[in-house]
Amino acid sequence: MEEQKKKRVKKRRRKSSPAKRIAIIAGIVVGLFLLIGVGVATYLYNQVDSTVERLNESTGLSPERMTTEAINDKKPISVLLLGVDRRADEQGRSDSIIVMTLNPNTDQSAMLSIPRDTKTEIVGKDTSDKINHAYAFGGAEMALDTVENLLDIPIDYVAEVDMKGFQDTVDLLGGVNVTNNLAFTSGEHTFEPGALTLNGPEALAYTRMRYDDPSGDFGRQERQRDVITALVNKGKDDFSISKFNNMLDVLGNNAKTNMTFKDIRTLSSDYMAAFKNQDVLRLEGTGGKESDGIYYWNPDAASLEDVKSYLGQLMEQ
Repeated sequence: MEEQKKKRVKKRRRKSSPAKRIAIIAGIVVGLFLLIGVGVATYLYNQVDSTVERLNESTGLSPERMTTEAINDKKPISVLLLGVDRRADEQGRSDSIIVMTLNPNTDQSAMLSIPRDTKTEIVGKDTSDKINHAYAFGGAEMALDTVENLLDIPIDYVAEVDMKGFQDTVDLLGGVNVTNNLAFTSGEHTFEPGALTLNGPEALAYTRMRYDDPSGDFGRQERQRDVITALVNKGKDDFSISKFNNMLDVLGNNAKTNMTFKDIRTLSSDYMAAFKNQDVLRLEGTGGKESDGIYYWNPDAASLEDVKSYLGQLMEQ
């Protein structure tokens, strides 16, 4: 019975192309942390440490959330990855929500992308709403509490990057190359099918469109993964100390995390094998407008229970 239940969980091994792409989306934050942890030269150590301290100071998290010892104790961990859409002085909303779970004891990990329109209880607001509103209502802390409640697992760490940071990173690396399979217009930009080279503003517009996509939010997630894949590959192929320093500036101005530099270094060593051995999970569900006239996406109850069970077992091993 247990074996049948595990089979219902939608997952793919890392060797498949979609699995590689969904894994790379985490690379804009955690992948960079891993790179910093193993590749930083001694004379850059203080610069990186100073940058990470800035990321810690800006989170706005409670002391309890800032004193997590899971990585230091080399326990299985879960990290909430947030891509935040923020304008001017607004709090913003979490446009991308990904949970990455890593177990250093079994060298296994799992990635789950949660649709931003998922209807769930917003912990601390006593209401059900779109899950991306949790960040808008209460920042990273409320987002952490809400995702924990949805998945019934502890979320130890958070790493967030706003859209300005994403855009600046693309421009810093001289643009990214993608292959587009859908003609569409997003904002001021029009995208034709075929090979495209995108600058920062174009890449942001390319990854934000969803209403004209037959696949809706899942189609947008695919474009996000493609752009991040191209971005990380470009960074690996075109690395320099000056660009590394500029990347630290982008990260320091546009990212937040409760990981310390020591956490990042331990993550890059003791959790690397698990990071490379990923299962990709997917929630099944349906979406539509409800009585309030607002569109929500509702996860299938059986699919949600299977994902919760799978992640719970991964965290306990």
